[in-house]
Amino acid sequence: MLRRQLYALLLCFCLLQTAGCNAPEQEDVSPATETYLPALPSNLATGIPGPERNPLTREGVALGRMLFYDPMLSGNEKISCATCHQQEKAFSDGKVLTTAGVTGKPLLRHVPSLVNLAWMPGLFWDGGSKNLESVSFGPLTHPDEMGQSLKELTAKLQQHEKYPQLFRKAFGSDSVTTAAIGRALAQFQRTLISTNSRYDRYLRKEAGGELSEVELQGLALFRQHCSNCHATDFFTDNSYHNNGLDNTFSPDNEEQAFGRGRITQTAADRGKYKTPTLRNIALTAPYMHDGRFATLEEVLEHYRTGIVVSPTLAPELQQQDQPGIPISETDKQKLIAFLHTLTDKSFIHDKAFSRPE
Repeated sequence: MLRRQLYALLLCFCLLQTAGCNAPEQEDVSPATETYLPALPSNLATGIPGPERNPLTREGVALGRMLFYDPMLSGNEKISCATCHQQEKAFSDGKVLTTAGVTGKPLLRHVPSLVNLAWMPGLFWDGGSKNLESVSFGPLTHPDEMGQSLKELTAKLQQHEKYPQLFRKAFGSDSVTTAAIGRALAQFQRTLISTNSRYDRYLRKEAGGELSEVELQGLALFRQHCSNCHATDFFTDNSYHNNGLDNTFSPDNEEQAFGRGRITQTAADRGKYKTPTLRNIALTAPYMHDGRFATLEEVLEHYRTGIVVSPTLAPELQQQDQPGIPISETDKQKLIAFLHTLTDKSFIHDKAFSRPE
């Protein structure tokens, strides 16, 4: 009996040893569950919208931030997302048409700012991308921008000493995939929320939110003349309009001239571009989809006297006597004074959005 018991114990010991030898060196890690919930002020919608399959987590946001600032994402390993989307310029770049890509060629469109993108259903000037999970793949693979295939990028990140572990913490697998890259970058960009301008504090009746008489007059003019398109507290209707910049839309330069029509393939959308947000507008010059206007004064003068009539011109700009918006020189200065109240200094200095140390 004793020999039989000793044999059983020995067998169990051997089985345990064998199991230990075959055990994986690293434990399985479940996808991150620590939700990232930045506080939102009362004048914005509650909650940050996003797909259920990609909830905001601290690990996912941290990974996306690291990728956003990493030049490894470009073919020459010299250009990151932050090269053209600079925090001090509200994540724009201050150039008419950037030449910062791998080839040095000027791009066809002005770099837009990245702000409150979680609430933007269409991305790029023509709405060519429907969501943040896919929007980064365009510039990543464009031959004149970051110039790298997704296959090359995933292989490079897979071989990196840190990235597989970071992907594992964020998404439960150390396998670097294009989908996971898109999800991480989307999570970080959803956190780029600007809601603390002087105008916001004015709405919330907080300290530091006082507006001058000129700024209040500019606000009244804005609500009268500009708020149809630059609507809601996001200062965009998320729609597409022809704002009278051109009247010739040539197939020879389809991507530049057709605007929204390039996506919908309908003549009625030619020359229409997405209404940009006006938040931090004083920091994001030059203006328009091609960066043609250097100052806010030039923008308002265009709307006052420079509207070019075409079949798809926005109805709001079609006046009987003269197309455009009937404002005086004094009105222009009041509007500009108000637009400066939309600058959010805390946004451009927030360390949560800056280059990881």
